[in-house]
Amino acid sequence: MRVTVERSGQDEFDFGPAGPGRAALKPIVGFSVEDNGVGFTSSNMNSFETLDSDYKASMGCRGVGRLLWLKAFDKISICSAYKDDSSALHARQFRFSIDREVEHDEEPEGFTDTGAVVRLDGFKESYQRSAPKTVEAIAREIFEHCIWYFLRPGGAPEVSVVDEETVSLNKLMEEFIFSELPRTSIDVRGKKFDMVNLCLRSSTRNFTPRLYWCAASRVVTDENLTGKVPGLYGRLKDKSAVEFTYVCYLSSDYLDMHVRADRTDFDISERVAGTTLGEDISLEDIRSGVLEEVERILSDSLAAARDEGKARVNDFVSNHAPRYRPVLSRLESLGVTVDPSIKNPDLELLLHSNLQKLEAEAIAEGQAVFAEAGSAPLEDYQERLARYLDTVNDINQSDLAAYVSRRRVILDILSKLIRSSEHGKYSREDAIHSLLIPMRTDSNDLGTDASNLWIIDERLAFHDYLASDKTLKSMPITGSESTKEPDILSTKLIDTPVLTAEGETLPLPSIVVVEIKRPMRNDATEDKDPILQSLDYVKRVRAGGVLTASGRPIPASQESPAFCYIVADLTPTLVSRCEYANLRRTHDGLGYFGFNESAKAYIEVMSFDRLVNAATERNRAFFDKLGLPSS
Repeated sequence: MRVTVERSGQDEFDFGPAGPGRAALKPIVGFSVEDNGVGFTSSNMNSFETLDSDYKASMGCRGVGRLLWLKAFDKISICSAYKDDSSALHARQFRFSIDREVEHDEEPEGFTDTGAVVRLDGFKESYQRSAPKTVEAIAREIFEHCIWYFLRPGGAPEVSVVDEETVSLNKLMEEFIFSELPRTSIDVRGKKFDMVNLCLRSSTRNFTPRLYWCAASRVVTDENLTGKVPGLYGRLKDKSAVEFTYVCYLSSDYLDMHVRADRTDFDISERVAGTTLGEDISLEDIRSGVLEEVERILSDSLAAARDEGKARVNDFVSNHAPRYRPVLSRLESLGVTVDPSIKNPDLELLLHSNLQKLEAEAIAEGQAVFAEAGSAPLEDYQERLARYLDTVNDINQSDLAAYVSRRRVILDILSKLIRSSEHGKYSREDAIHSLLIPMRTDSNDLGTDASNLWIIDERLAFHDYLASDKTLKSMPITGSESTKEPDILSTKLIDTPVLTAEGETLPLPSIVVVEIKRPMRNDATEDKDPILQSLDYVKRVRAGGVLTASGRPIPASQESPAFCYIVADLTPTLVSRCEYANLRRTHDGLGYFGFNESAKAYIEVMSFDRLVNAATERNRAFFDKLGLPSS
C-alpha cells in the first residue's frame, strides 16, 4: 500500500523560514491511497453503496469510513480493477461527494492487475491547519493510529508514505519498538482483556506512558498513564539502565462489541454507581485491572523509578525546602511519588498540596478523637489520641521550618538590596522599606507575620499597632493632627496590646520609631538629622491622645518609654550626627547607641551590614538546625 501526499501547485504564503536548510512546504490539498488488493468487486461495490453496511464487520469495518472521508475532504474519486467469478479482469471508476453521492464514470484502462486508487481531494482548511505538515510526521501519525495492524498476529502489509521522499511504516515499527514484554491478559468481571505490552525507544516522539484502547482492529482512544501507577513517569529504565517508554494496547471481544460506529469512543460508562451486577463493567473497572497488571509486569523498573523519585525529593527538601522534612515520611506513606525529572517549582507545588491534604486529615482526625472523648474504650482512645498528637507535632515542626526558611530568604534579599549594582548605584530606601514592611499600610491591613521588623529587633515582630509611611493624623490610635510621616511607628503596651486592651487598667504604652535611609546616603545634615526626626516623632505621639481598640483614651504620659532605630550606612555626615547626639559606638564599629535623657528614648543607629549580621546571628541556631546556610 502506498499513501501519496498531494500538495498545491501554488506556493504557500511565506511566513518565515520553515527550518534550517528547508524551503517552506506547500499546503496539502489531498492524498491518494493505492493498494494491490482484490479491488471493488461487485460485493464490495454493493457494500460501499449501502449505508451502515456490515459486510466486513468481522474485519472490524463499520461501514462509516467513507462518510468520515467527506468530513475532511470535498470529494473522493476511486479507480479500481477487480476480477469476476471467471477471473476476468474488469475495472470501474466512480466519484463520491455529499452533493452527488456515488457517480459512476467510464470504465478506466491501463490496469494489469487487481487493486484500487482512492483520491481524497479538497482538504478542508479547518483540518488542513491542524494536520501534520511533513511526510515524517504524517507517516508517524498513520503508524500510531494503525499500529495495532502491525502488532497483531500476522502483522501488516508493506505500507509507505510518499512525498518528496518515501517513509516506510514497517521500518518505523523497527525504530518504534525497543522490546516487547510478554503479552498478558486480565479478567474483569468474567470478561477477558488482552494486553500487548511494549517498551518504546526513548528517542520516539511520544515519551509518556500510554494505554491504547483498541477495537475493530484499530486504536479507538488512548490515555496518559503518567502517575496512575506509583513510579510510572515518562521514561523508565530496564535492568541495563537503558531508557524506554511503556505503552499498552488493550483489546477484547467486549471492547469490539461496545465500540461506537465511528470508532471514536466506547458505549461503556466511565464508572457504574452503587452496587453493580456481574455483567456491568465500567471503564474504571477495566482501567484498574490494567494498572494492577502494569505494576506487576514493570515491578523492577517501577521500583527503581520510585527510588530515584525519593532521592529527588530528599535532595530538594534538604537544599531548597526544609519545611517538608518533618512530614516527609508521612507524605511517603500517603503514596506520594514523583517523576525524578520534575522541576523544582512543580515539586514544591506537589509537596505543598499533599501537606495540605495531611493537615486536612489531621483536623478531621482531631475532631473525631475529641468528639469520642469519654465514650471510646480507654486503650483505643489513647492510641488514637497519641497518633493524632504525633501527626500535629510533625505538622507544627513543618510550619516552624517554613517560617525559619522564609527568614533565610528575606535576609538573602536584604543582603542583595544593600549592595551596589553593576552600575555603582544603590537601592532606593523604599525597596528596603517594603522588605521590612509594606509601605502605606498599618497592622489592620497586614497579617500577623506580614512584616519583617524582626530583622531590626525580635520584639518588633509583636506589636499592637504599626503604621508604615502614613501621616500621624491618619493613624487612628494617636488622634494626632500632624501630617509629618515617620517611616515606621509602632506602639506597644507591656503585657496587654493596645488594640485588644479591655477593662479600666491601662499600663503606659511604649513607642517605637524606625527610620530607614538609602544605602550610602551622605546627607544627614542638621535639617535632615534622622535622630532628631525620630525624637520629634516620639514627642508628637506622646501628645497624641492614644485610644484603645474600644475607643477608651489612655491617660497622657510623658514617661512612655520610647525606642528609636535608624537604619542607614555610617556615612561621614551620619557619624557626625551620632557624635553630636552623644551616642556610643558599638563594639563592632558598625553602629551607635545611647539613651537620650531629656526625650526618655533609647536610640540605636545601625548600618545595613550590622542589620544583616545581627539578624543572621540571632537566627543562626535555627538555620543550622535546618541545614540552611547562615552566611
